[in-house]
Formats: sequence, structure tokens, C-alpha cells
Amino acid sequence: MAIAVGLVVEVGEAAFWVWISKRRRPAIGAEALPGATGVAVTDCRPRGQVRVAGELWRAVCAEGVSAGEDVVVEHVDGDLTLLVTRK
Repeated sequence: MAIAVGLVVEVGEAAFWVWISKRRRPAIGAEALPGATGVAVTDCRPRGQVRVAGELWRAVCAEGVSAGEDVVVEHVDGDLTLLVTRK
């Protein structure tokens, strides 16, 4: 009986930690970029480059930003181009 109870507790604990780990937001990679802030390195009218989290990315900004302006990442396009807006 004690072995069965121990087994149930262990399985329940493992399921709990798996559930917790699935809830966390990605900390690295392109999936973590939406919502991040950065700085335009070149003019983005509409295409240019931005620096986000210390890395240089291709970016598209429909409203246009000048080099040196702060931007916010709205979305990551399929070819790893960031869609950004003025902060």
C-alpha cells in the first residue's frame, strides 16, 4: 500500500512540474522578442535594422522611424524580420 501511495505522489509531482514548465514564457530565441524594446540602427522607412537584446535584426516599421529612436517589437515574421513600432 505504501508503495502505491508513493508512486501516486511521485507521478502527481512530476505532472505538476511539467505543467509549470509549460506555462513559462520562452526566455531566448525569436519567440521571446515580441514586447521587447530596442533601438533603430538605421532608418526604417519601412525597412531597416534594429538592435534588440544586443543583437542586430532586420526590421519593418510601417510608420517609419529614424536611426537612434526607440522601438517596440510587435511581431516576428516568418523569415526572422521584426515588425516594430515607435515606442
